[in-house]
This record gives sequence, C-alpha cells and structure tokens, in this order.
Amino acid sequence: MRWRITSLLLNLAHAIDHLMLLVFATAVAAIAHDFGVGRWEDLMPYTTGAFLMFGIGSFPSGRLGDLWGRRAMMLVFFFGMGASALLIALTRNVWQLALALGLMGAFASIYHPVGIPMLLRHTRKPGVTIGINGMAGNLGIAAAAISTGFLIQYADWRTAFIVPGALSIACGLLFMKIAPAEQGAPGKQAVRQIELPTATRNRVFLVMTMLAVTTSILFNFTTNGNGELLKARLPILVQQPALLGMLLAVVYALSSVSQLAVGRLIDRFPIRNVMLGIIACQGPVFLLAAFSQGWTLYAAMVIFMVLVFGSIPFTDAIIARFVDDSIRSRVSGMRLAVSFSVSSMAVWALGPAVKAAGFGVALLVLGAVAVCSLLITWQLPDERSIRKASEVPSPQAA
Repeated sequence: MRWRITSLLLNLAHAIDHLMLLVFATAVAAIAHDFGVGRWEDLMPYTTGAFLMFGIGSFPSGRLGDLWGRRAMMLVFFFGMGASALLIALTRNVWQLALALGLMGAFASIYHPVGIPMLLRHTRKPGVTIGINGMAGNLGIAAAAISTGFLIQYADWRTAFIVPGALSIACGLLFMKIAPAEQGAPGKQAVRQIELPTATRNRVFLVMTMLAVTTSILFNFTTNGNGELLKARLPILVQQPALLGMLLAVVYALSSVSQLAVGRLIDRFPIRNVMLGIIACQGPVFLLAAFSQGWTLYAAMVIFMVLVFGSIPFTDAIIARFVDDSIRSRVSGMRLAVSFSVSSMAVWALGPAVKAAGFGVALLVLGAVAVCSLLITWQLPDERSIRKASEVPSPQAA
C-alpha cells in the first residue's frame, strides 16, 4: 500500500513538473501587461533560462539520483518546486522573473531522470507504467491551462503560481512520510553483466538522443505557443482567458490519453514499428494546421497534440528496456541534458519567430522538424537484433 501511494505521488509529481513549467506560457500576456512589456512575444525570451536549466540540470540530477538516492532527490524536487513557485509570485520586474524561472527550471530538471526510473524499478510492464506516467504529466499541462486561465480571470497571475507551489510542498510532506526508504543508492548496487555491443549501444543512444531533441522541440514550441496560436486564429478568445484555458485543457486532456495507448502498444509490439506509425503522421497534420483558421485550426491542434504527446514515451521505453537500473538515471539525465538544452531554444525563438513570420510559417517549420524525426527513427536498429545482442554475456562475465 505504501508503494502504491508512493507511485501515485510520483505520477502526481510529473503533473506538477509540467504544470509549473506551463503556467508562465498561459499567463504570459497578463504578466507582460503587469510588468509594462509591450507584447507577449517580447516577454517569452525571459523564460528561456527555465527550460535551459531544465535541460542542463538533468545530468547532475540523474547522477545524484543514482549515487545519492532517488527518494532524497524527489524530496528536493517537491520542496524546491514549491519554494521557487512562491518566489516567482514575489517578483517585480522581468529580470527577477527570469532568475526565479531559471531556479524553478533547475528543480524541475530532477523529475524525469529520477522520478521515472524510480517508478520503473519494480514494474513488469514498463510500457503501461510509462504511458500512465506520461498521461499524468500531460494532464498537468491541461491543469495548467485551465487553472491558470481561471485564476488570472478571477484573481491574478501571481495566484496561478502560489496555488501549485503550495500543492507541491504538501505533496513533499506526504512523500517524506509515505515513501519507503531505499536499500542503498541504485548506482552502488550490483550491475547486471549483460551489455550491448559497443557499436549497437552507441547507435541506439545517438538515435534516442536525436529523437529526444526533435520531440522536445515539437513539445516545447506547441505547449508554450498553443494559447497564443488559438487567440490569433480564434479572436473571440482574446478577452476570455477562462474559456481559452478550458479549450486548451480539453486539447491536452484528450492528447494525454494517447500516451496510455502508446504505452500498451510498446509492451506488445516492437518499439520501432509503433514509433514510425505515429511520427509519420505528424508532418501532414502540421501542414494542415498552418493553413487552418477558427475551429478547423482547433481540430487540427487536437490531432497534432495527440501525435506529439504520443511520441514522448518512446525514449523512456528504450531506456527501460535496454539500460540497467543502476545507471538508468545517469543515462536518462545525459539524454535529457542534450535534448532539453537544445529544445529550450524553441522557447527562446517562439516570440521573435512568431513576431517576425507569423504562426503559419512556425507551423510549417514544425512540420519539417517532424520529418526529421521520421528520418531519425528509421535509423533505430531492429528491436529483435537489439534484444538478441543484449542477451550475449559480456567478456568480463564469461
């Protein structure tokens, strides 16, 4: 029972992680008005530090998770996220805001390389576990949209950070009481003596990292830009933040279900085949969205977010299947450090790119990124050959 509650808190932590990072994107227009910034596009670059720290921090977070302990790092996550959210609510100018967002990004970097491996350690169905966890994270995005919209309309943008910050601290106190103590740090336990051939391992890691980069670019650009995209293509939403939040919440709630479906598929079929099927559909839908207006655009948004969210579980599934638990946080951290650091530039470029070229061109660029994802996925070795190679004992074990 304690582990079930701990698993629930770990999934809730994923929701908090993404909720916190997306509050700013939903509240950016209100914050820009409060701080006297002319346009929301001019304020977007100030959140780059949050996503850059989210990426860079993943490697030391993963290393500490393996060598110090995942339970301890999750406590740092809960309390750090709560404290940084309260600090953001106290800021009075754009540079204070940028620094506080960067601090939040550093704490947010803990979850993916620590929380997900902690969840996977005792599971027999990693695909389903990853799918449920991914769905929880993306429901956090939906919660960010709807809660921020309502809190801005009926309170202010600062309250939109205070409420989830208090929730994170409360979850940390419960996690401290419930989560079982670890029997030593994972990295200090015995390593399984099964290894992939060096060439195969390097190829898998390269494909996994490059795919994580393109997937993160699509994820960051869409989740941070969808609110303003809807306001641009559905002008009735400009003065109705609560309605905008509800519409975005519907998009993200529907899209999050795709991760659960993908999780079940990758437990039953080769990961590469499932990946190719989903990623091949992304480019055409972004093309459709680029030339859509009104409710047609909204329908296209639902579809491309289903596909974007549906592609997220793949890299975690590859790690879960072919990386030993004792080094899983470090491998995940290295992959995330590269992918999130590069994709943070998508957040930096969002405002200036839309201001200069408009959302139509931006969506066409996302379609091109989706095509790159497809080409990268083709390079992933066949799973049967990977599995066969992984079953060959290393020379040291022999």
